[in-house]
Amino acid sequence: MAIRVSVLGASGYTGGELVRLLSGHPQVELVHLTASQHEGRAMGSVFPNLRGVVDQVLEPAELGRIGRDSDVVFLALPHGMALRAAPELLAAGARVVDLGADFRLKDPAAYARWYRQEHTAPELLGEAVYGLTELYRSRVRTARLVANPGCYPTAAVLALAPLVQAGLVAGPVVVDAKSGVSGAGRSPSAGTHFGEVNENVKPYNVGVHRHQPEMEQALAEAGAAVSVLFAPHLIPMTRGILATCYAPLARSLSAEEALGLYREAYGGEAFVRVLEDELPQTKATYGSNFCDLTVRVDAERGLAVAVAALDNLVKGGAGQAVQNLNVMFGLPETTGLWTPALFP
Repeated sequence: MAIRVSVLGASGYTGGELVRLLSGHPQVELVHLTASQHEGRAMGSVFPNLRGVVDQVLEPAELGRIGRDSDVVFLALPHGMALRAAPELLAAGARVVDLGADFRLKDPAAYARWYRQEHTAPELLGEAVYGLTELYRSRVRTARLVANPGCYPTAAVLALAPLVQAGLVAGPVVVDAKSGVSGAGRSPSAGTHFGEVNENVKPYNVGVHRHQPEMEQALAEAGAAVSVLFAPHLIPMTRGILATCYAPLARSLSAEEALGLYREAYGGEAFVRVLEDELPQTKATYGSNFCDLTVRVDAERGLAVAVAALDNLVKGGAGQAVQNLNVMFGLPETTGLWTPALFP
């Protein structure tokens, strides 16, 4: 029997990517698709790549009915909106995968600080499972509520976790990451206008980005409390994240030993590719659920440099959500996702 799936917020970039991936999933039936700004429009008119593939009409978000009709509901909504939607959907019997930020941070006070609003469903924070599949799959398997990670934390935490788990990080970590403009969402703004982004690279929210506490929380759960300085940059491309992470080492470490840690950590992972002689590049992951990563050691300065590349809309968003769906319903994690990146 097919898994009945609904998507709330299907008209944004992440929601559209979810629908694209789910439309090709052999075990999924798309039941409800909602988008408040596009109610009554066919999905193929909102995303022309889906014409003739997904013909459903976007409908109002009637939470009770959607929850009763669905085995799992994906929330691709702005932060704050899942605080109301998730409790109603769970009460109606559906499982929920939230691609927003509302259930990632375990401390409601931290959420209030970083997202500047009160967390109105703190009773769900204890059961919400952080959905970085490679690190939390045993908990994702039985979860009612999965908090899908942010795109930047997915790259940074996968890049740094083997070093943290081995107790090798001695001090504050710098995460220098570049992202394409789709990470800013589909709503137009001056900062993502072609004339502002083209032929331009610019940092933003250095040290105050909302993904910084998420990185610190996930790395602490991976093995040790690590202070992170996060420096994101916007670059003139549509998709992709490249995160270069600088970690002071607690002891001397050879390049081969460092790579060995990564081989051991990710050797059995379908979607994490550890590169040895090459360095990651975003183009090699474009449109796919793969994360390419590697590590280098600067022995003279006592630094490890871990680098990760992924597609922010797939492994950094919708693809990881589908990977979590597969875990939740006992399917091979590659189901509906095993496709190479577009290249060139």
